[in-house]
Amino acid sequence: MNKKIAFVGAFVLASIGAFAQENDSIKNLNEVVVSDSKFALAKEKSGKVIVKITAEELEKKSGQSVATILSSVAGVEVNGNQGGAGKNLGYYVRGARNRQTLIMIDGIPLTDASGINLEYDLRLIPVEQVESIEILKGASSTLYGTGAAAGVINITLKKAAKKDIAGNAYMSFGSQETTAHTKKYEPQDYSQGFAVNGTVNKFNYYATLNSTETTGISEASAPVNTIYEADAFSKVNSLVKLGFKATSKLDLNFFANYDRIKNNFDSGFDNFSNPDTNLNNSTSEQFRFGFSPKYKYNKGEFVINSAFNTIERSYNVFSSWTNSVDASNYKSRSASIDVFNKYSILKQLFVVVGGQFQFQEMNSTSQYENIAKETAKFSAIDPYLTVVYNSNFGLNINAGTRYNMHNVYGNHAVYNFNPSFSFNELPLKLLASYSTAYITPSLYQLYSPYGNLLLTPEESATAEAGFETNLLGKKLMINTVVFQREDKNTIGFYTDPSTYVSNYVNVEGKNKSKGVETMISYVFSDKLKVSGNYSFTQPEEKLNRLIPKHKGNVSLDYQATSRTFFNINYQYVDKRTDAFFDGGTFATTQIVLDSYKLVNATAKYELIKNRSNIYLTATNILNEDFVESIGYSTKGRNFKLGFNFLF
Repeated sequence: MNKKIAFVGAFVLASIGAFAQENDSIKNLNEVVVSDSKFALAKEKSGKVIVKITAEELEKKSGQSVATILSSVAGVEVNGNQGGAGKNLGYYVRGARNRQTLIMIDGIPLTDASGINLEYDLRLIPVEQVESIEILKGASSTLYGTGAAAGVINITLKKAAKKDIAGNAYMSFGSQETTAHTKKYEPQDYSQGFAVNGTVNKFNYYATLNSTETTGISEASAPVNTIYEADAFSKVNSLVKLGFKATSKLDLNFFANYDRIKNNFDSGFDNFSNPDTNLNNSTSEQFRFGFSPKYKYNKGEFVINSAFNTIERSYNVFSSWTNSVDASNYKSRSASIDVFNKYSILKQLFVVVGGQFQFQEMNSTSQYENIAKETAKFSAIDPYLTVVYNSNFGLNINAGTRYNMHNVYGNHAVYNFNPSFSFNELPLKLLASYSTAYITPSLYQLYSPYGNLLLTPEESATAEAGFETNLLGKKLMINTVVFQREDKNTIGFYTDPSTYVSNYVNVEGKNKSKGVETMISYVFSDKLKVSGNYSFTQPEEKLNRLIPKHKGNVSLDYQATSRTFFNINYQYVDKRTDAFFDGGTFATTQIVLDSYKLVNATAKYELIKNRSNIYLTATNILNEDFVESIGYSTKGRNFKLGFNFLF
């Protein structure tokens, strides 16, 4: 009953709608966004409700990971962000699966070409490198190609300072406790790093290095009165960005980064064997580099976004059947070159014409399967066109098409139409859109022992409508969107009951998802803000795994003094379904996970104005005992203390 009352309270605040991090994204409708046209566009001219998490909002969320921050966005659920540091993440935008959401850094798509679902590991992105995040929800393949069926998460990295040299050094340490642990709150999570950047004449640079070590908690949840050993986790991230302003019109930009994750993990989350062993471990390494020249001319801008990356994942898994360790290794190489040009035909009308080339290759070795890189590769070329019209009387139209030419499965076309209207006399914008998208089969689904070269792309279509408004002198900001998505040709795993042969197939039929997202922000004064959100998400019953039907956030920001800031956040997550695999009977049972609520708080103080600050973060303050995923541990009450020094 208490949980129901708490949820009703959150719903009352959130029913007119929004979210803590979104209050800055809707401060005024003149904010600039880039995700729905690839170029800077005033927000009142955009036909989408784009959530932008600014640098200021990221500062208010000090001590949180990218995954945790995203999980507070309306319509976004990142499963695993409340578990151990080594827990794999599942991100569901509007109830869609990982592979239906495209992750990008500085406008360049990220993927792990060796993954079954081509999903990118968000744990590889350290929040300390991030300047801002834009979340564009809805089918977006017209601009961004494969994978953008439910939305796009575009992460912008930090840029060089204007002065010759600047930088910062930071460190933090925190506890890693579950509700089952004895509450000692000893430091078990350590993070530290530094960044140096600046601009000297026509040259600019940004370099950063950071690391995280967590002795933490066991990934697997333990039976009552039992505590499994902690699973260690470590992460190293490095990034170098170099820029050169060749002329007043031409900018040349280069980047390179290296990321590595090592962690222990548990296996066999069932009643067949003890999952707790330090013999299970994995390593994931990523290297990326790229070149992005930009040329501005009288009526437009020409851009090349190119990136090349390799990812290698290795696993050592203890087998209770053979009493030995099985080793496996996966390597992927991919390239993306996106060339596009913006041309202003009129002051109110511009077109974006582009073409994207993508190449992916993988190989794997294990006891059970071997995939050769000479075979497992594909390429695709996608020309695309987008037209943006912004009238003087309030009508805005964004429309476009893309033609995907793939060397394995053939050709596929997608399109979008997105009108909106801003009233000159009223602080109100109405919007609607209809967009289609596609998802390329992965190399594993095509070329593994279970592969099927007859697979065709998954297809998706999304319709949405809503409004955005600001009232009371822009103190009250509200937006609401309703949507419906339809997926078909979904790729599934099928086992023939007569031959027991398994492979990937396109599943016949259509799957529909629908929902409502609503957000609000109210500014009481320059010191006090309240914001919140509510999202209702209902996918097909057979797809409704780990997706809460109801989810809400309410947040309060209080700037007590010019140097002292407080934030408190409440989150409600509704019941979800999960699957429990019984290792003894090999049966899978659907489990309903209870709803839960989290209360988190942050206090921040500037020790030296604009030079150094200290923060204290408390998460799950009520020490809520809940299950995020069946068989996995979740965090109880924890604290983190951090310092940041700027120069």
